[in-house]
Amino acid sequence: MKITSVEAVAPGSTKIRLIAGSISKFIEKDGVQELHLAYGAKKVLSQRKVTLFLRKVVVTAKQYKLSNIVLEWKELRSLTSKDITDKKLGEVAAIAWEMANFDFNVYKKEPEEGFSSVEDISVVGAPAQATEGFERGITVAIEVNSCRALANTPGGDMTPRILAECAKTIAKGTKVQVEVLGRQELKKEGMGAVLGIAKGSEHEPQFIVMEYWGAAKNKKPVVLLGKGVTFDTGGLQTKPGDSMYEMHMDMSGGAAVMHAIVLAAKLELKVNVVALIPAVENSPSGTAVRPGDILTSLSGRTIEVLHTDAEGRVILADAITYSKRFDPKLVVDVATLTGAALVALGQQANAFMTNKDALIPAMQQLGEESGDYMWPFPAWEEYEDMTKGTFGDIPNISTAGNSRYGGVIAGGMFLREFAKDLECPWVHIDMAPRMTATSNEFLTKGAAGAPVRLLLGIIEGYGR
Repeated sequence: MKITSVEAVAPGSTKIRLIAGSISKFIEKDGVQELHLAYGAKKVLSQRKVTLFLRKVVVTAKQYKLSNIVLEWKELRSLTSKDITDKKLGEVAAIAWEMANFDFNVYKKEPEEGFSSVEDISVVGAPAQATEGFERGITVAIEVNSCRALANTPGGDMTPRILAECAKTIAKGTKVQVEVLGRQELKKEGMGAVLGIAKGSEHEPQFIVMEYWGAAKNKKPVVLLGKGVTFDTGGLQTKPGDSMYEMHMDMSGGAAVMHAIVLAAKLELKVNVVALIPAVENSPSGTAVRPGDILTSLSGRTIEVLHTDAEGRVILADAITYSKRFDPKLVVDVATLTGAALVALGQQANAFMTNKDALIPAMQQLGEESGDYMWPFPAWEEYEDMTKGTFGDIPNISTAGNSRYGGVIAGGMFLREFAKDLECPWVHIDMAPRMTATSNEFLTKGAAGAPVRLLLGIIEGYGR
């Protein structure tokens, strides 16, 4: 999509007027076709509301097969308070339009008339600061949409090795360096947690290391960890059929951190960032990890596997320990970790936990600013009974009473045990609620691209 600032309406374009009220309609005015799009009675909208309304602009244009549309900056500007700068509004608008324009059509036969898409948005009277915002917003949104495409790719076409190749491909042309550890390297390192979960699949596990050094090498990096389960059957304790659909998206956390580090490089941020993605397929077979098996992690702690479908936290344990060698300033792990997060929050926000309470309001604020909304859960010592094993050091699900209670917290507390070895703050993001787009956010079905925008905010806020 091309977004430009113009002086007047170009011939053949349809002008979209942003109006107060509840009725949207087409009219002809001075030889120009206009679509009046109503945003309700409120004069000033929050950033959340503006984002949704601007996505609706593109969705409506696509419904009417409009490839070129025009908007007035003054109407766009009147939607929001002056607290949102012209540059920020331009960025918010561009991200909203690009994300709403995205469709995953890779596996569809193109119709004769082509897929519906908005090719050009002209904004009449946009100031220079807004144009800067448009440019940054397009860069951000393209990376978010690429993350969505990666997460949407079927499991049969997205093995751990293919995911590793994708990491190399998206890093091309940037200053991101990529190294991939295979089975032999993982054995040499002693990463028994990753190797254990991968035992049931014929596809070799991969541990993807991506590094971007945009600042002095002696400046501590932000380290991002992403769960890369390319397909999750649940292992020997296999998921029900309905729950297995969409489990090719269980690598969404990995996709998010991959695209976040590449985005930092494309924006040429003066920061240091490392992304670590343990990539496995969790499959049932005669060689698969069994309930009751005990794995020795990179940290030396043993993990008692009480349920084979709690695999994501197991592979992330090795990633947390591996991150120590980079002497990080902040470690953030991102995972579609628990269905319990969906039970708790629905599909509107990412759940998160941290070992530093001061980060809680900061993470929530970054969530509001980015659009990847965040809601905190406690990581109190009182929950540590969940992490006491019977025959191993740490169980992968709680042994403290009913394991259905506090599932979000149990997953986070497991990871917290390994984060205790870190000499920096740690944030755990359970993005399961935001794995796919909801029906009311004007995005096409499938991956939502969360939380790439949030991770960019974290990189900018804590990497400098």
